[in-house]
Amino acid sequence: MAKKTSLKAAIRAHTGSGRLNQMRREGWMPTVIYGRGTPNQNLQVNAKSFAELLAKSSSDNIIVNLEIEGEATRMAFLQAIQHNPLTGVAVHADFLAIDENTEITAHIPAHLNGEAPGVKAGGVVEQYVHAIEIICLPDDLPDTLEIDISRLELGDSLHLGDIIYPKGVRPTHAANVVIVHIGHAGSGAETEEAAATAAAAAATTTPAAATTPSPKA
Repeated sequence: MAKKTSLKAAIRAHTGSGRLNQMRREGWMPTVIYGRGTPNQNLQVNAKSFAELLAKSSSDNIIVNLEIEGEATRMAFLQAIQHNPLTGVAVHADFLAIDENTEITAHIPAHLNGEAPGVKAGGVVEQYVHAIEIICLPDDLPDTLEIDISRLELGDSLHLGDIIYPKGVRPTHAANVVIVHIGHAGSGAETEEAAATAAAAAATTTPAAATTPSPKA
């Protein structure tokens, strides 16, 4: 399961782009926390500490205990990160305020395990979905979803509904969405058709839980 970590934060005034850029030059990164029926709160965190937090995580699905200076610690889910388009450095982050009973929506990396018999027979692994959108409580949030392909023969497919999910975790999209297919080597047309089918199936479903829209900060 995903580990919770602590991050120190301080309240900041809602200011213009000039002040925010100065804040970044001084080593701070502006953030905002919202949700759970409370007013949006503008915060700032140490940019280096935030970068280290990302570096130590296996994905962007991070739950933190925000230790806000002068206030109580608040549990939050990292909802979104804005990056500098040239350097790739994080310049802003959105946090969703949660508690142990708040369901969150996350995209979890899908890792394939095992050797498919179909590959031994000359086939190739065609993975169409590399991150699966799921809903769960904070304590049930997995780091990854491990998918066993050791029984797939040539021509077989594995769907969302075929996966055994950790306790408390459920996917948001339809069970017939194709995750991985063992195709014939060089079958480009078949690959494109299967990928299109998977995308269409996912597009026809609606996430089971919605998150609060990200405010501007």
